[in-house]
Amino acid sequence: MPGVVVVGAGIVGSSVAYHLARQGTSVTLLDQNPSSAMGVTGDSFAWIGGCGGDWPGGAQDLRGFVLEDWRRLETELPDVAVRWTGSLTWTDDQGEHDAPLGPGRLRVGRSDIAVLEPNLRHPPEQAIHTPSDGGVDPSAVTNALVDAARGHGATVIQNSVVTSLSVTGGRVEGVQSSTGFHAASTVVLAAGTGISQLCEPLPRDLPVAASPACLVRLTAPAGLVKAIVASPDFEVREVRDGDLLLTLPWTGGTAAISPEQAMRDAHHRLKAAFHGSNSCHLLGYRIGRRPMPAQGPAIGYIAQDRSVYVADMHAAVTLAPTVGRLVADELVTGKPSRELRSCRPDGPSR
Repeated sequence: MPGVVVVGAGIVGSSVAYHLARQGTSVTLLDQNPSSAMGVTGDSFAWIGGCGGDWPGGAQDLRGFVLEDWRRLETELPDVAVRWTGSLTWTDDQGEHDAPLGPGRLRVGRSDIAVLEPNLRHPPEQAIHTPSDGGVDPSAVTNALVDAARGHGATVIQNSVVTSLSVTGGRVEGVQSSTGFHAASTVVLAAGTGISQLCEPLPRDLPVAASPACLVRLTAPAGLVKAIVASPDFEVREVRDGDLLLTLPWTGGTAAISPEQAMRDAHHRLKAAFHGSNSCHLLGYRIGRRPMPAQGPAIGYIAQDRSVYVADMHAAVTLAPTVGRLVADELVTGKPSRELRSCRPDGPSR
């Protein structure tokens, strides 16, 4: 009997493949790139947070599992390492100063901020400190998931461009790709913004918008930025000693500034924000196109006969270990996951 074919070896597809293979399921993981995490996963800021932030739709139901699942993954896979630095955030919205905080989030004043981030030139009057937050190298994590899936018996095929679902008698029986036909009892689509096109033969559409962001990489003195810092102008964190990742919104279009100018502007903002940043040097930039399903995470069967399953969401890196575990359990047991009931492509289920 054919096994499960997972389309897309970004962090979500790789997590699904790993968790399925770990339970003994026959899995084939296909990706259009020559190596894993070359798509939007590699363009992620990769901020891991269990509290605060934007949790659209059913993501709200998953937030309580995020930190536990990341710590579990660190235990299971030695090559997965989270930098548990905590985060420090503030905005220009004065109303947020009095807004209630969730568990694990602390409102701190200027003196505490100066201790947490001693290199900040102009600490704000107030900020929100979340000690439990962290960041990861999303490419390294994805590669670790792929290697572990392969170690549990999964077949991983790179440079395999999936062109269409293979439909016979109204049922999807696999996928057609540049590496041939791959039969499947269930096809899991984890291809980000590419999911919409692959779903065209199905009765139900799944629109997925792309939200662009500019990520800038810089060298810096080790420890220049202590935590994940999210200011009104940008977000920045230390990926590893001496390497910073900075992100800012990117609108694109003919009226926008060029990516090169945005990169230089980001460099200037960093120098204006931190003491000791004059020695920072630009390494490069990427424009990532993050998938944004309209109603939040879209996770579940999209074909009535359960031959096609989708897993598409923002923020994918944050949710990947939790979603991989829940999706694998659902596919293996055949029992709907209560935790995913608000993430269904057709809307919340009971």
